[in-house]
Amino acid sequence: MVRYAEPGTVEWVESGGGPLVAVPETVLPFWTGADGEETASDYDRACEVDGLVGLLPVGDSTALVMGDEPAATAFLPEHGTLVRWIAGDAEADLLASVPAALDTAQWQPEVYWRVSGTALLFDAAWPGSDSAATDHVSLALTPGRYAVRAARVQPGPETWMVLVQLRPAP
Repeated sequence: MVRYAEPGTVEWVESGGGPLVAVPETVLPFWTGADGEETASDYDRACEVDGLVGLLPVGDSTALVMGDEPAATAFLPEHGTLVRWIAGDAEADLLASVPAALDTAQWQPEVYWRVSGTALLFDAAWPGSDSAATDHVSLALTPGRYAVRAARVQPGPETWMVLVQLRPAP
């Protein structure tokens, strides 16, 4: 079992109030954030995602949007999982409950996301070209197709989180 005893063991990313988006590094320049010149900016499109996760076209690839509500989010590569902290007092307690939560989660239907490698998770309002200079988390992913599933879980009386698991898919 992985333990997270030290605060700051995991990098968290937060938004200014809107969704977070994971954009493959190869298409970061194509994500315009809230600064889009079109009728609906990329940020507007991300805000329209209904549910815990969704996909949006970006350049010749796809971005993964963390829908529902703003929440501090961390990537736990050993579980292939993004953890969205909805409620809970202590980071260590929240992270320690992840393995059991993964085993008991009632997953929503999967979506399939193809990536060319590393993606950056950041506030959808920022343009991709500025994302590395903002609050972000790097998702070191092997190129390929991923089955993405999400679940809202309550592993304790005062602890709630959303799990977004990325699993290699054929």
